[in-house]
Amino acid sequence: MILPFQKAEFYKAYGLRDQLPPSKGAELVFAGRSNVGKSSLINKLCGRKALARVSSTPGKTATINFFTLCAEVSLVDLPGYGYAKRSDDEKRRWASLMEHYFNSGRDIRLVVLLLDSRHKPSADDFNMLDFLRQAELPFMVVLTKTDKLNKTEYRENMAKFEEWLRPYPVLRTMPFTVNEMQSTEQLRELLEELTR
Repeated sequence: MILPFQKAEFYKAYGLRDQLPPSKGAELVFAGRSNVGKSSLINKLCGRKALARVSSTPGKTATINFFTLCAEVSLVDLPGYGYAKRSDDEKRRWASLMEHYFNSGRDIRLVVLLLDSRHKPSADDFNMLDFLRQAELPFMVVLTKTDKLNKTEYRENMAKFEEWLRPYPVLRTMPFTVNEMQSTEQLRELLEELTR
């Protein structure tokens, strides 16, 4: 499938399950914990500086944000999970929104799960991996912030992630940094390959 990332346009944000519209075509979904770098990755992927709002404050994205790539394909930015300072009401709203999104018969072509390459996946990350496996959704893992690792840390952490992810049906695992254009190009190509 051709994915015209440079044509991406913000469509709408939804914060409550009852607001979610029916699926209008294929959806490419980005998930990950708060502050893992989802918004930065989406902006880089689409060649835009402020398509998705970036914040240094974790938990800023509290809605499901839809971006149209073309008539047949949407890019979906899910709110980050695992932000400890959310209220219990906010956590319940998030859980309800996620449950409804994933169980509403959408044409989810691929879930891109972002994990921070510097740290072992959190309990919330493993919960997400378990959910994706149980739901039998096709997904890949992008290891973000690899530019923050030195060569030894990079090599060691890649080996650890291979071990941690082995029990899961990950289609592909890819290291990524927003600071290298080559990394962005490789991710674009991989997304096109996995959504064919």
